[in-house]
Amino acid sequence: MLPKVKLASPDGLEAKAYAAIADIPTLELNDRNRLGYHVYLFLNKECATLREAVHVAQARMRISDDEAFTRIAASLREEGFTVDA
Repeated sequence: MLPKVKLASPDGLEAKAYAAIADIPTLELNDRNRLGYHVYLFLNKECATLREAVHVAQARMRISDDEAFTRIAASLREEGFTVDA
C-alpha cells in the first residue's frame, strides 16, 4: 500500500513559487523543480534575494538568469510579493 501524499494548498507559498516559474523554459523537469524550490526558499525568507535564489538553483534554462529573474519577479509582484531589484 502506498503512503498517502498530502497535497500543498493551492494558496500556499509552494504553489505560488511554482506558478511564478511556470513560463521559464528549462532543459529538464528537475531544473524546473530546483528553480521552483529555490523561489519557495526566497518566499519563505531562507534565501536573501530572488536573484540569489535563481543563481543558487543552478537550473539549466533556455534564457539568461537575468531574464528569468525579470519574469519571476514580475509574476511574484502580480501576486503581491515585494521583490527588490
